[in-house]
Amino acid sequence: MYAEWGSRLAGAVVWTHTPTGSGPGRVLPDGCMDLLWHDGRLLVAGPDTRAYVNEGAPGPWAGIRFYPGTAPALLGVPADALRDRRVDLADLWPATHARRLTARVNAAPDPATGLEDAALFRAAETGPPDPLLVRVVAALDAGRPVAATADALGIGARTLHRRSLAAFGYRPKTLARVRRLQRALALARDGTPLAETAARTRYADQAHLARDVRELAGTTLVRLLRG
Repeated sequence: MYAEWGSRLAGAVVWTHTPTGSGPGRVLPDGCMDLLWHDGRLLVAGPDTRAYVNEGAPGPWAGIRFYPGTAPALLGVPADALRDRRVDLADLWPATHARRLTARVNAAPDPATGLEDAALFRAAETGPPDPLLVRVVAALDAGRPVAATADALGIGARTLHRRSLAAFGYRPKTLARVRRLQRALALARDGTPLAETAARTRYADQAHLARDVRELAGTTLVRLLRG
């Protein structure tokens, strides 16, 4: 069973999941990074460029999914160093710091609350997100081309590329692609016809949407919507 809800940390989502044993789960790319709790351990899920197939380790999971570009400042690790990876927090932080945060989460009434409180504590230490990164996400979500996004922000394309790698884990074009897929799937799951979904999310046509699903999700659009 999976559940999620909005966090007190701006833009973040808190979630819990208990595998049912019905087979591996499929986590789609979304441009985000997560801080995870499982079996008393803390892990970091880096940004994915393709579907991550979770074999469903037994027992409950909890996580906080950070708004794109905000996790590296909170966790002190550039996003591209964790691309397509799940890593123990203890492998990223000094041992004493990792143990302290893990103990804080484990002492909370429940892991999800502990993760959210830990993220809020880190946010208070590190300060607000870089507004430029928030504007990058908004521009790409609106369908603005990468070059036009760089021009609107007053930075060069190379600077945008470099900052995107550190903040999001991949190039701005890849970020735009995975975010567009997420928007399309949200529309389709709400019952929007696929041809209309493709048009509203700026795919060339329904076949283009289907190809992106296969490449990024590793399955067909029909199977993904049925799942």
